[in-house]
Amino acid sequence: PNAPSGSSADTAAHGPPVSEGDVREVTIETLGDKGDGIAKIERGYVVIVPDSEPGDQPTVEITSVRENVSFADVVDE
Repeated sequence: PNAPSGSSADTAAHGPPVSEGDVREVTIETLGDKGDGIAKIERGYVVIVPDSEPGDQPTVEITSVRENVSFADVVDE
């Protein structure tokens, strides 16, 4: 009875908010130790985007998803 209705309730509350293959628009906020761009999406979840700079707003495809971080490549438009 406590669970909100809707089939995505479980994934929304727990685990990464993205899946491999998802295409998202993100804003690069900072650079990581290795010079990769770092964006944050829902609930502060981190998306690492190589070859990007702070302030960029690339469209990216999620390539690898982990519990607290995912990796994405910029999609050429």
